[in-house]
Amino acid sequence: MRFLSFGRVNNPELAKTDQGSGSLDDYLYDLVPRNQKVRIQLADSDPCQDALRAVLDQGVTETEAFISRRSAADERTDAPTPVRLFVNQRPTPVVGFVPRGLEAPVEAALGRLADSGKSTRMQATIRQTKNGLRVDLAVGLTR
Repeated sequence: MRFLSFGRVNNPELAKTDQGSGSLDDYLYDLVPRNQKVRIQLADSDPCQDALRAVLDQGVTETEAFISRRSAADERTDAPTPVRLFVNQRPTPVVGFVPRGLEAPVEAALGRLADSGKSTRMQATIRQTKNGLRVDLAVGLTR
């Protein structure tokens, strides 16, 4: 019998195909990815299809994602975490959001990158699905 539910919560405002994907089961106790293959698919990418298509039109499929650290005010209001891509030394408009429930592993990954003195940009891949363009973050590479 389950009393408390932990992990991802689906956002009823988004289409089922635009919820993003990922699981807390892919992370160890201290939010370190279990392996280098761990990926998170961004949520709410449907409104960002034009920006993603503009990136693909430049011939770029693999790039880096910029995610700003959440402030105390963002944490208090549970604001979504926007993601932008860096293409040709320039940031794109927002291309999606970190799925609900997976903000903590992404914050931990950003902290690991900053603590190690590396750039806080994560590798990202744009891929075509039957529901449109989607962005995958390679969180596993931050181990």
